[in-house]
Amino acid sequence: MIEIKNLTKKYGALTVYENFNLQIEEGQTTCILGESGSGKTTLLNCVANLTDYVGQIPALKCAYVFQTPRLVPNLTVGGNLKLICKDDGKVDAILNRVHLYDKKNAYPKFLSGGQAQRASIARAFLYDGDVILLDEPFNSLDLKLKREISSLFSEIRQEKNATALFVTHDVDEALDLSHRIIIIKDGIIACDVKTDGEDKDELRKRLISALIA
Repeated sequence: MIEIKNLTKKYGALTVYENFNLQIEEGQTTCILGESGSGKTTLLNCVANLTDYVGQIPALKCAYVFQTPRLVPNLTVGGNLKLICKDDGKVDAILNRVHLYDKKNAYPKFLSGGQAQRASIARAFLYDGDVILLDEPFNSLDLKLKREISSLFSEIRQEKNATALFVTHDVDEALDLSHRIIIIKDGIIACDVKTDGEDKDELRKRLISALIA
């Protein structure tokens, strides 16, 4: 269990969170759902210790998948992954899993958007961390690529029993990928639901209702 206790985060006079508390189950994908400006990315950055805050968050080793791949441009795909893991066998294995082995020696500028994001996800899974943070990583992809890459992420996450904290504004994406969905509005939890064994249509209605309330 990852526990966030009494998180307070301000940007000048703007208070994003005040005494915010959240428990994150290990080995599952927890989704933070909400509109733009609701503090979703801020929460990830606090968990990753990329921004200052007041409160208690355990020191975690975080792999971070951003909206854009953020690959090092002067390194090949293989070189980018070897920044995280020096084991050639593991690098080759994950490249095969994400269908990028033939791009191992290619530089990022020669990759399509989907290929670059697959490399970013491969890099995240190579990192021996406590949690994978994902900040709307499929947002810029077309529908076909979004389905392909999100399905691949879900498959590998399940195999590795990894803990993931996933941010999106897309209700259907949240339902497809998550064990638990939390809606944050005005710095508080407005809705908190488990998805396993639940009727997706009913959950979708409930989530949309909570988002527009």
